[in-house]
Amino acid sequence: MNLFNSFFSPAKVNLFLRVFNKRPDGYHEISSLMQPISLYDEISIVVKDGEGVSISCADSRVPDDSTNLAAMAAQAILDATGVRKRIVIAIRKHIPVGAGLGGGSSNAAAVLMALNGMLEAGFDDAALMNMGAKLGSDVPFFILKSAAIARGRGEELEKVEPPDYRYILINPGFEVSTAWAYRNFDLTNAKEDNTLLYSKKPFDGLDDAAVRGLLVNDLESITIKRYPEIARLKERLLEAGAIGALMSGSGPTVFGVFRDRQDALGAYERIRGSIARECFVTLADGL
Repeated sequence: MNLFNSFFSPAKVNLFLRVFNKRPDGYHEISSLMQPISLYDEISIVVKDGEGVSISCADSRVPDDSTNLAAMAAQAILDATGVRKRIVIAIRKHIPVGAGLGGGSSNAAAVLMALNGMLEAGFDDAALMNMGAKLGSDVPFFILKSAAIARGRGEELEKVEPPDYRYILINPGFEVSTAWAYRNFDLTNAKEDNTLLYSKKPFDGLDDAAVRGLLVNDLESITIKRYPEIARLKERLLEAGAIGALMSGSGPTVFGVFRDRQDALGAYERIRGSIARECFVTLADGL
Protein backbone atom coordinates (compact mmCIF):
# COMPACT_ATOMS: atom_id res chain seq x y z
CA MET A 1 0.00 0.00 0.00
CA ASN A 2 1.29 3.47 -0.94
CA LEU A 3 1.42 6.29 1.61
CA PHE A 4 1.11 9.86 0.37
CA ASN A 5 1.28 13.17 2.19
CA SER A 6 2.08 16.85 1.58
CA PHE A 7 4.04 19.16 3.86
CA PHE A 8 5.04 22.81 4.09
CA SER A 9 8.67 23.81 4.50
CA PRO A 10 9.30 27.39 5.81
CA ALA A 11 12.07 29.86 5.03
CA LYS A 12 14.02 31.77 7.69
CA VAL A 13 15.67 35.13 8.16
CA ASN A 14 18.81 35.92 10.16
CA LEU A 15 18.04 38.94 12.35
CA PHE A 16 21.69 39.05 13.21
CA LEU A 17 24.65 36.95 12.05
CA ARG A 18 28.04 37.24 13.71
CA VAL A 19 30.92 35.22 12.27
CA PHE A 20 33.97 34.33 14.35
CA ASN A 21 37.10 32.26 13.94
CA LYS A 22 37.39 29.18 11.75
CA ARG A 23 37.00 25.83 13.49
CA PRO A 24 39.24 22.76 13.07
CA ASP A 25 36.43 21.11 11.04
CA GLY A 26 36.59 23.93 8.46
CA TYR A 27 33.38 25.69 9.54
CA HIS A 28 33.26 29.11 11.20
CA GLU A 29 31.91 29.71 14.68
CA ILE A 30 28.76 31.81 14.44
CA SER A 31 26.11 33.40 16.58
CA SER A 32 22.85 34.15 14.83
CA LEU A 33 19.24 34.90 15.72
CA MET A 34 17.10 33.03 13.21
CA GLN A 35 13.33 33.18 12.82
CA PRO A 36 11.13 31.02 10.58
CA ILE A 37 8.79 33.01 8.36
CA SER A 38 5.55 32.41 6.46
CA LEU A 39 7.17 31.74 3.07
CA TYR A 40 6.97 28.05 2.28
CA ASP A 41 8.01 25.38 -0.17
CA GLU A 42 5.55 22.51 -0.69
CA ILE A 43 6.81 18.96 -0.44
CA SER A 44 4.89 15.85 -1.49
CA ILE A 45 6.11 12.45 -0.36
CA VAL A 46 5.04 8.98 -1.48
CA VAL A 47 6.18 5.82 0.30
CA LYS A 48 5.73 2.73 -1.87
CA ASP A 49 7.05 -0.77 -2.37
CA GLY A 50 10.56 -0.97 -3.73
CA GLU A 51 13.85 0.63 -2.77
CA GLY A 52 15.69 3.91 -3.22
CA VAL A 53 14.92 7.61 -3.22
CA SER A 54 13.84 9.74 -6.18
CA ILE A 55 13.30 13.48 -6.17
CA SER A 56 11.87 15.99 -8.62
CA CYS A 57 11.38 19.74 -8.84
CA ALA A 58 10.21 21.96 -11.68
CA ASP A 59 12.99 24.46 -10.84
CA SER A 60 16.01 23.30 -12.86
CA ARG A 61 18.39 24.85 -10.33
CA VAL A 62 17.32 22.30 -7.71
CA PRO A 63 19.29 19.03 -7.90
CA ASP A 64 17.16 16.02 -8.81
CA ASP A 65 19.64 13.42 -7.60
CA SER A 66 21.25 12.16 -4.40
CA THR A 67 23.04 15.50 -3.83
CA ASN A 68 19.72 17.15 -2.93
CA LEU A 69 19.52 17.62 0.85
CA ALA A 70 15.92 16.39 0.89
CA ALA A 71 16.97 13.16 -0.85
CA MET A 72 19.85 12.80 1.60
CA ALA A 73 17.40 13.25 4.47
CA ALA A 74 15.15 10.49 3.12
CA GLN A 75 18.11 8.16 2.76
CA ALA A 76 19.23 8.98 6.30
CA ILE A 77 15.83 7.91 7.69
CA LEU A 78 15.88 4.70 5.64
CA ASP A 79 19.39 3.89 6.85
CA ALA A 80 18.54 4.66 10.48
CA THR A 81 15.41 2.50 10.47
CA GLY A 82 16.51 -0.30 8.19
CA VAL A 83 13.21 0.08 6.33
CA ARG A 84 13.27 -1.01 2.69
CA LYS A 85 10.83 1.21 0.82
CA ARG A 86 10.86 3.49 -2.20
CA ILE A 87 10.57 7.19 -1.34
CA VAL A 88 9.33 9.55 -4.06
CA ILE A 89 9.69 13.28 -3.26
CA ALA A 90 8.34 16.21 -5.28
CA ILE A 91 9.27 19.77 -4.29
CA ARG A 92 7.35 22.84 -5.37
CA LYS A 93 9.63 25.81 -4.76
CA HIS A 94 8.39 29.17 -3.51
CA ILE A 95 11.54 30.02 -1.54
CA PRO A 96 14.20 31.37 -3.95
CA VAL A 97 17.16 29.05 -4.51
CA GLY A 98 20.58 30.02 -3.11
CA ALA A 99 18.98 33.01 -1.42
CA GLY A 100 20.19 32.95 2.19
CA LEU A 101 16.73 31.85 3.35
CA GLY A 102 17.54 28.23 4.21
CA GLY A 103 15.24 26.62 1.66
CA GLY A 104 17.32 23.49 1.06
CA SER A 105 17.89 22.92 4.78
CA SER A 106 14.20 23.45 5.47
CA ASN A 107 13.29 20.89 2.79
CA ALA A 108 15.62 18.36 4.41
CA ALA A 109 14.15 19.00 7.86
CA ALA A 110 10.60 18.60 6.50
CA VAL A 111 11.49 15.26 4.93
CA LEU A 112 13.10 13.99 8.15
CA MET A 113 10.04 14.92 10.21
CA ALA A 114 7.57 13.68 7.59
CA LEU A 115 9.15 10.28 7.08
CA ASN A 116 9.63 9.84 10.81
CA GLY A 117 5.83 9.94 11.05
CA MET A 118 4.95 8.14 7.82
CA LEU A 119 7.29 5.23 8.59
CA GLU A 120 6.37 5.27 12.30
CA ALA A 121 10.10 5.42 13.07
CA GLY A 122 9.60 6.93 16.53
CA PHE A 123 12.60 9.27 16.63
CA ASP A 124 12.23 12.25 18.96
CA ASP A 125 13.19 15.78 17.88
CA ALA A 126 16.64 15.50 19.46
CA ALA A 127 17.44 12.41 17.39
CA LEU A 128 16.12 14.05 14.23
CA MET A 129 18.20 17.15 14.94
CA ASN A 130 21.31 14.98 15.31
CA MET A 131 20.57 13.41 11.94
CA GLY A 132 19.92 16.82 10.44
CA ALA A 133 23.19 18.28 11.71
CA LYS A 134 25.05 15.72 9.59
CA LEU A 135 23.23 16.99 6.50
CA GLY A 136 23.61 20.75 6.99
CA SER A 137 24.18 23.33 9.71
CA ASP A 138 20.70 24.90 9.43
CA VAL A 139 18.71 21.66 9.31
CA PRO A 140 18.32 21.27 13.12
CA PHE A 141 16.91 24.81 13.34
CA PHE A 142 13.95 23.89 11.15
CA ILE A 143 13.26 20.79 13.26
CA LEU A 144 13.21 22.99 16.38
CA LYS A 145 10.30 24.98 14.87
CA SER A 146 11.07 28.13 16.86
CA ALA A 147 13.02 31.35 16.70
CA ALA A 148 16.43 30.57 18.17
CA ILE A 149 19.94 31.80 18.74
CA ALA A 150 22.27 29.46 16.86
CA ARG A 151 25.89 28.96 17.89
CA GLY A 152 28.73 26.60 17.01
CA ARG A 153 28.45 26.09 13.26
CA GLY A 154 24.71 26.71 13.62
CA GLU A 155 23.58 23.44 15.19
CA GLU A 156 23.71 24.59 18.84
CA LEU A 157 20.28 26.13 19.40
CA GLU A 158 18.64 28.10 22.18
CA LYS A 159 14.95 28.93 21.83
CA VAL A 160 13.96 32.58 22.19
CA GLU A 161 10.68 34.45 22.10
CA PRO A 162 9.96 35.18 18.40
CA PRO A 163 9.92 38.87 17.47
CA ASP A 164 6.46 40.05 16.40
CA TYR A 165 7.53 41.49 13.04
CA ARG A 166 6.42 41.53 9.44
CA TYR A 167 9.04 41.25 6.70
CA ILE A 168 9.28 42.37 3.10
CA LEU A 169 11.80 40.20 1.29
CA ILE A 170 13.51 41.13 -1.96
CA ASN A 171 15.60 38.63 -3.88
CA PRO A 172 17.48 40.11 -6.87
CA GLY A 173 17.28 36.95 -8.94
CA PHE A 174 20.77 35.52 -8.64
CA GLU A 175 22.38 33.03 -6.26
CA VAL A 176 25.21 33.53 -3.78
CA SER A 177 27.29 30.56 -2.66
CA THR A 178 27.44 30.21 1.11
CA ALA A 179 30.83 28.54 0.78
CA TRP A 180 32.11 31.52 -1.25
CA ALA A 181 30.89 34.03 1.35
CA TYR A 182 32.55 32.26 4.27
CA ARG A 183 35.72 31.61 2.25
CA ASN A 184 36.05 35.33 1.64
CA PHE A 185 35.21 36.39 5.20
CA ASP A 186 38.06 38.47 6.64
CA LEU A 187 39.04 36.88 9.95
CA THR A 188 40.60 40.16 11.06
CA ASN A 189 37.03 41.44 11.37
CA ALA A 190 36.06 38.63 13.78
CA LYS A 191 34.69 40.02 17.01
CA GLU A 192 33.95 38.70 20.45
CA ASP A 193 30.73 36.73 20.77
CA ASN A 194 28.54 39.02 22.85
CA THR A 195 25.21 37.33 22.12
CA LEU A 196 25.19 35.82 25.61
CA LEU A 197 24.06 39.30 26.64
CA TYR A 198 20.79 38.86 24.73
CA SER A 199 17.73 37.85 26.71
CA LYS A 200 15.11 35.24 25.87
CA LYS A 201 13.26 38.12 24.21
CA PRO A 202 16.13 39.78 22.32
CA PHE A 203 13.99 42.43 20.55
CA ASP A 204 11.40 42.91 23.28
CA GLY A 205 10.62 46.54 24.14
CA LEU A 206 13.27 48.03 21.84
CA ASP A 207 12.64 51.27 19.97
CA ASP A 208 13.35 51.53 16.24
CA ALA A 209 16.91 52.82 16.68
CA ALA A 210 17.77 49.92 19.01
CA VAL A 211 16.32 47.40 16.58
CA ARG A 212 18.45 48.82 13.77
CA GLY A 213 21.49 48.47 16.02
CA LEU A 214 20.89 44.74 16.42
CA LEU A 215 20.44 44.07 12.70
CA VAL A 216 24.02 43.07 11.89
CA ASN A 217 25.32 40.55 9.35
CA ASP A 218 29.09 40.09 9.21
CA LEU A 219 28.83 38.55 5.71
CA GLU A 220 26.93 41.50 4.28
CA SER A 221 29.88 43.73 3.39
CA ILE A 222 31.60 40.86 1.56
CA THR A 223 28.55 40.11 -0.54
CA ILE A 224 27.73 43.77 -1.20
CA LYS A 225 31.28 44.39 -2.42
CA ARG A 226 30.68 41.86 -5.19
CA TYR A 227 26.96 42.62 -5.66
CA PRO A 228 26.39 46.33 -4.90
CA GLU A 229 22.73 46.09 -5.91
CA ILE A 230 22.10 44.47 -2.51
CA ALA A 231 22.89 47.81 -0.83
CA ARG A 232 20.46 49.56 -3.17
CA LEU A 233 17.69 47.10 -2.29
CA LYS A 234 18.28 47.72 1.41
CA GLU A 235 17.98 51.44 0.81
CA ARG A 236 14.75 50.88 -1.11
CA LEU A 237 13.26 49.08 1.88
CA LEU A 238 14.26 51.87 4.25
CA GLU A 239 12.77 54.47 1.91
CA ALA A 240 9.52 52.47 1.95
CA GLY A 241 9.31 52.74 5.73
CA ALA A 242 11.12 49.69 7.12
CA ILE A 243 12.52 50.31 10.61
CA GLY A 244 15.60 48.38 9.54
CA ALA A 245 16.89 46.30 6.65
CA LEU A 246 19.46 43.51 6.43
CA MET A 247 20.78 40.80 4.15
CA SER A 248 19.76 37.30 5.30
CA GLY A 249 22.46 34.65 5.68
CA SER A 250 25.03 34.76 2.90
CA GLY A 251 22.53 36.60 0.68
CA PRO A 252 21.52 37.87 -1.69
CA THR A 253 18.00 38.22 -0.25
CA VAL A 254 17.42 41.35 1.84
CA PHE A 255 14.52 41.95 4.19
CA GLY A 256 12.89 44.98 5.72
CA VAL A 257 11.45 44.88 9.24
CA PHE A 258 7.98 46.27 10.01
CA ARG A 259 6.05 46.28 13.26
CA ASP A 260 2.60 46.95 11.78
CA ARG A 261 1.07 44.69 9.13
CA GLN A 262 -0.79 47.53 7.40
CA ASP A 263 2.44 49.54 7.11
CA ALA A 264 4.17 46.46 5.71
CA LEU A 265 1.36 45.81 3.24
CA GLY A 266 1.40 49.40 1.96
CA ALA A 267 5.18 49.31 1.57
CA TYR A 268 4.97 45.97 -0.20
CA GLU A 269 2.50 47.30 -2.75
CA ARG A 270 4.71 50.33 -3.46
CA ILE A 271 7.89 48.28 -3.80
CA ARG A 272 6.27 45.59 -5.92
CA GLY A 273 5.04 48.23 -8.33
CA SER A 274 8.45 49.84 -8.78
CA ILE A 275 11.09 47.13 -8.40
CA ALA A 276 12.90 45.60 -11.35
CA ARG A 277 10.97 42.80 -13.02
CA GLU A 278 13.64 40.18 -12.29
CA CYS A 279 13.35 40.67 -8.52
CA PHE A 280 11.27 38.40 -6.32
CA VAL A 281 9.32 40.41 -3.73
CA THR A 282 7.10 38.99 -1.01
CA LEU A 283 5.55 39.86 2.33
CA ALA A 284 5.89 37.38 5.19
CA ASP A 285 5.14 37.16 8.89
CA GLY A 286 7.59 35.96 11.50
CA LEU A 287 6.54 32.62 13.02
